Amino acid sequence: MTIDQTLLKEIEESRRWLNLEKDESTYKRDLQKRIELINWILEAMKNPDISIYKIIESKMYEILDKINQMDSAIEADPLHSDLRILICILYEGCINEKYTNIFIGSFGKAGSYN
Repeated sequence: MTIDQTLLKEIEESRRWLNLEKDESTYKRDLQKRIELINWILEAMKNPDISIYKIIESKMYEILDKINQMDSAIEADPLHSDLRILICILYEGCINEKYTNIFIGSFGKAGSYN
């Protein structure tokens, strides 16, 4: 399965769960954000000269910079969720690529983003 197909499948599955979720919740917000981020990645992938790994990496560092500028853990929580979503997308979309293991390893464990 290609990366495009994997990501489209993830959107389909996320939409299915989003439609089942009735109440506003963190889970519903994460599903919406997951769909948004996957669509952003798919749009960026239309340019064959851009490395998908570098796009995701750039977005992750952008989020990390925002987190590091915040004083409140509660305020930063949605950004931590966005970061986890991107790590998951990177892993699922590129599971057979050697670069994924190196890249994810450079971010360490959740909560150690300093």
